[in-house]
Amino acid sequence: MSASPRVLRLSTRCSALVAPLLLALAAAPATAQQVRVETALDFSVLEANVKRTAYLRTALTGFELRGERARAPLNVAIVIDKSGSMQGNKIEQAKAAARAALTQLRDDDIVAIVAYDDTVEVLVPATKVSDRATIERGIQRLHAGGMTALFAGVVKGATEVRKFLSRDRVNRVILLSDGAANVGPASAGELGRLGATLRKEGIAVTTVGLGLGYNEDLMVQLAQGSGGQHVFIEHERQLSQVFREGFGNLASIVAKEVVVTIVLREGFRPVRVLGGPGETVDIVGQRVTIQRPALYAQRLDDLVLEVEVRPLPPQMIEVARVEVSYHNVATNATDKVSMAIKVELTTDRERVSRSEVPAVKVAVLERLANEKSWQAIQLRDQGRVEEARRLLEDNAKTLGEGASRYQSDTLDKLSKEYDFDADNLEGEHWGKQRKVMNRRNVQSPYELDENLF
Repeated sequence: MSASPRVLRLSTRCSALVAPLLLALAAAPATAQQVRVETALDFSVLEANVKRTAYLRTALTGFELRGERARAPLNVAIVIDKSGSMQGNKIEQAKAAARAALTQLRDDDIVAIVAYDDTVEVLVPATKVSDRATIERGIQRLHAGGMTALFAGVVKGATEVRKFLSRDRVNRVILLSDGAANVGPASAGELGRLGATLRKEGIAVTTVGLGLGYNEDLMVQLAQGSGGQHVFIEHERQLSQVFREGFGNLASIVAKEVVVTIVLREGFRPVRVLGGPGETVDIVGQRVTIQRPALYAQRLDDLVLEVEVRPLPPQMIEVARVEVSYHNVATNATDKVSMAIKVELTTDRERVSRSEVPAVKVAVLERLANEKSWQAIQLRDQGRVEEARRLLEDNAKTLGEGASRYQSDTLDKLSKEYDFDADNLEGEHWGKQRKVMNRRNVQSPYELDENLF
């Protein structure tokens, strides 16, 4: 059920540049059932005796699941908004989506169906999917009417997940809503804190926003706080397909509780981790700890650490030690991968210039663009439309130049998307475009076309 990987493409025109830079890359050998880990600086050679900023990228690629039985069992609560705005075709399509999700589940998976309006109802308590007749009867009972107690719906969904909570399962709440919370806690901050609490228990929340009337700030905060995904669906007719794809991808998770620890040597100071989806970051002295909730089969994900390099004399020097640990869902064991990364310091500026590492540069541009996209949304929310437009246009131009320099399909696609954002900041288009931007901002750039749950 796993989808094919999204990879950074470099044309043959770049191959001559890439070949001599392989020494800049530290890679951990991966067996058939281990995550592949690679780490590199943006330049394999740094200028000596100069203070500068460098970027350290760590890339993780999920292994291939060998057969249906190799995946982790799922423990999922589907929480469906049945408020008055869902009446008619929306609620019927929501039922169809729940049935579509079942087609991706094994008999030993656990599912619960929870519905909410101004109150919360458990239509199907957490049960094995083998009891499909009971689940179908619960789906049939789903009818719309009332207000929107979103917070309480998520809490009840999490209660059902807790009944079978296990480190060896993928524990997830899937929330579908077409509106804003108007009963109970209703702010983005409160939903974000709920997500963070659930994350500590090992429960992630995927939020699915339907139509143009839902509050994406609430949904994004809840998803990000929990380490889950956010998906935007414009039309209810798309629900079944998205749920089928999303649950198929959920079943392709190969690693949970992913922790990347980077310890820099003196002379290299960690500044920040550039904005990425679903990360929690802790920087103490020379140690940086980044936590990611999950990694999917055959998919690339990465993180980028900004580093301040103090003036150092010419030498070959170890920059950092990197350790990646994760719960391997195929073996139900904790795997650890450790490696060191070294760099040469030289006074030869031409050698430094030639040592650029394209894959790292692309990752840096992606994340800096992501930060500017968030800034543009804030500016637009404040009514500073022209400032937001200029920021997005500059973003698109920078990405376009990077796409040409590094022959990157990913940067080229992002450049076009930011240009489109800049053209749709006003009038009837803004409501939809704000949701599109928010969804993109919380996704890995390698997964922009995926419906990840």
